Amino acid sequence: MTSPSTAPAVTALAPETLQSWFKEHRDLVVIDVRSAAEFESLHIRGSYNVPLPLLSEHADELAARLGSRVVLVCQSGVRAEQARQRLAKAGIDTAYVLTGGAPGFAAAGGDVVKGKDRWDLERQVRLVAGSLVVLGLAGGKFVSPKIRTLAGVIGTGLTFSAATNTCAMGKAIAAMPWNKAAQEPTRESAILALPAASNKSTEAAA
Repeated sequence: MTSPSTAPAVTALAPETLQSWFKEHRDLVVIDVRSAAEFESLHIRGSYNVPLPLLSEHADELAARLGSRVVLVCQSGVRAEQARQRLAKAGIDTAYVLTGGAPGFAAAGGDVVKGKDRWDLERQVRLVAGSLVVLGLAGGKFVSPKIRTLAGVIGTGLTFSAATNTCAMGKAIAAMPWNKAAQEPTRESAILALPAASNKSTEAAA
């Protein structure tokens, strides 16, 4: 097992390894960067919810509170990798990205907390993008050829999203009412709730 002090900048962490780390390391902090609604639906017990936009806005402050063993979690690893890159710029260059995200950890038998079932954000993005492409093609055939440009716009947007590792559509969908949790994380409830680097403990909000 690679030590965090010698780990490369990009480090994928297997769910099984994280399970063993929960037992072995008191300085471990697991940060879930998905939306609050996704976190409510399913999250790793003991993890902290710091949605990616909030993490990006307060990355320097968050980095100052973190120790050397940080694991970032999302649905599939994409948003966690974005968070890793943002934290690297703030001085945390040893963060791990959990392979398979929270669902992968659950599938591997990890201890998770389950709540109300919701579609994850990435699935919603695929549904909206696919629907708009179909709408553009159908509209171009039956209404006006100009409507076909909608499919091209979506394709261009998805290409740009892949090239830049960002997702404007995802941010827009995350702001929809059905993706809002009963209590949205704030700087005070999320960032300042993390244990200080000098006083790590294995306790975390379930």
